[in-house]
Amino acid sequence: MTFNPIRTAVLATLAAGSLTAAACAPMDDMGGMVAADTSATVMVGGAAMYPNRTIVENAVNSRDHTTLVAAVTAAGLVPTLSGPGPFTVFAPTNGAFAKLPAGTVDSLVQPANKATLTKILTYHVVSGRVSAQDLIGRIRAGGGRAALTTVEGGVLTASLRGNAVILTDEKGGVATVTQADVFQSNGVIHVTDTVSMPD
Repeated sequence: MTFNPIRTAVLATLAAGSLTAAACAPMDDMGGMVAADTSATVMVGGAAMYPNRTIVENAVNSRDHTTLVAAVTAAGLVPTLSGPGPFTVFAPTNGAFAKLPAGTVDSLVQPANKATLTKILTYHVVSGRVSAQDLIGRIRAGGGRAALTTVEGGVLTASLRGNAVILTDEKGGVATVTQADVFQSNGVIHVTDTVSMPD
């Protein structure tokens, strides 16, 4: 087993204190949405995401989210995202962070930039457990768009592009939900392919 300092740091903190068509809500044979199974264990980043564990307890095992976990740790958000919530987290992959200009992530995780990092990360979190079915319902009820107020205080705008749920940030950037309804004991994760940026 290889040593993972990020995972070790997160677990230590825990001990001291966790759309493509397939990513949308499941459909029945008549094309109607069916309720998501909140007790299902799904795979993210090569690891099982157990619904009886917290967002952080699961995220530390995803090899696709090591950058996000490092950022959450640097921002001091591990205790919050390990709390009862519930939270809906739009979780950018390592590839999403890699799209940022060179050096951005290294700069953001520095202690001097903690406030900026916290602002960006909490812009990816919405209070409550918003499933894909809930989100698509809001989009349809809103005439094709749903405004999501984030914990940061800004707004992410959700809409559909074909069968994909997309999120438009306050700077006009667009992220696609690539895997939805990863249920946790304290909320739900929807994996995204781009880091969303607040104003």
